[in-house]
This record gives sequence, structure tokens and C-alpha cells, in this order.
Amino acid sequence: MLTLMKPGIDEYAQSKSEPTSALLNSLERETHSKMAHWQMLTGRLEGRFLKMMVQISGAKNVLEIGMFTGYSALSMAEGLPVGGTVTTCDIDADCIKFAKEFFARSEHGHKITVMEGPALDLLKKLEGPFDLVFIDADKPNYLNYYEAILPKLKSGAVILVDNVLWSGHVLDDQITDENTKAIVAFNDFVARDERVDRVLLTIRDGVFMLRKR
Repeated sequence: MLTLMKPGIDEYAQSKSEPTSALLNSLERETHSKMAHWQMLTGRLEGRFLKMMVQISGAKNVLEIGMFTGYSALSMAEGLPVGGTVTTCDIDADCIKFAKEFFARSEHGHKITVMEGPALDLLKKLEGPFDLVFIDADKPNYLNYYEAILPKLKSGAVILVDNVLWSGHVLDDQITDENTKAIVAFNDFVARDERVDRVLLTIRDGVFMLRKR
């Protein structure tokens, strides 16, 4: 099998992509220095991808499930037109406090509404319709989130689901941990779901890109 990826490719791709703002760079540094699970950060390359997806899809009403420290929400807010909104859900009070401090410093922060609590409960309160959804929360609930949001999407809306390669563990039949099993089950389900068009992208830890028919 032909191997296209070589060491340093991610860094090369980042260097050729649109640069990030000083504020996002600061958010990334502080996440690394202050957060125990800093590796959960979306990061520059995927952040630029999210911004561009908002732009090229023409999204005005964006939903995010799983905010962490706010990098992805701010990236998507950058791509929104005047009047566009990002509604983001998270359960971690410390992450919400951290993210809001950066939202307050951003010219795009006013586009972001943060909802605190279990996402499945919060989703019941949201009517939509949404143009674009980014799912990056607890893996065992991926399929539950997917089913909960699908009725709230316009035809043609985009769903982006993060971490669907799970560091390559999706290829290992011997791994039986809950997160891996949940992601494999989600990927298998979506691959057969005729309600969406789909392509699995190898950006960072894998992004499933879906379009509601």
C-alpha cells in the first residue's frame, strides 16, 4: 500500500495554511500550560478547516457539541457573517470559564452563546434549524448526539464529527475500551446511513464530514 504521509507533513500543512490570530495562539499556549488534557485542543490545522467549512457552506446558525477551551468555537465564529451565531454546549465549568475569558477578548466573541450542562438535555431545548454542526464531546454518546441533531438540520446542512480515527485504534480488533468501541460503532452506523452523504477525512485524528440529504 502506498504511504503518502511522512513525518513533518502536519507541520508543513500548517505552514501553508491561513495563519491564526494572536488571540487563538494565546488560547493554544494557555490550554497547553493550564489544562491537564491539553491534547483535546482542536489545533491550528483543524481550526482553519472548521472556519473554511463555515465560510464555504454559507452557515449562519452553527451548533457545537463539546467546546473544551473554545478554540473550535472561535475558529468557526471567525467564518460567520454578520448576524451569524455559534451555540456551543459543554459540561465542564472550568473549561467554560476559561473559554469565556477568551471570547470576551475576541471581536467575534459576541457571536458565541455558551450553554452549560449535559448536551443531550440541552439539545432538547434547541429548535434549530442549524446549518452546520461540530461534534467533539464524549465518544459513547456520539450516536445519540447524531440522532438528536439530525431532525434539527436543514437539508444540505453539514455535520462534522471529530476523532473518528481515534489514534488509529479503530483498526485494532483487540481493543475493547468503551471509547474505541463507541467510535467504531458510530462509524459503521454512519457508513450505512442513507440520510447523509459522507466522507471520512484524515485531518488530525479523523473528521467525518456528512451532508444531510
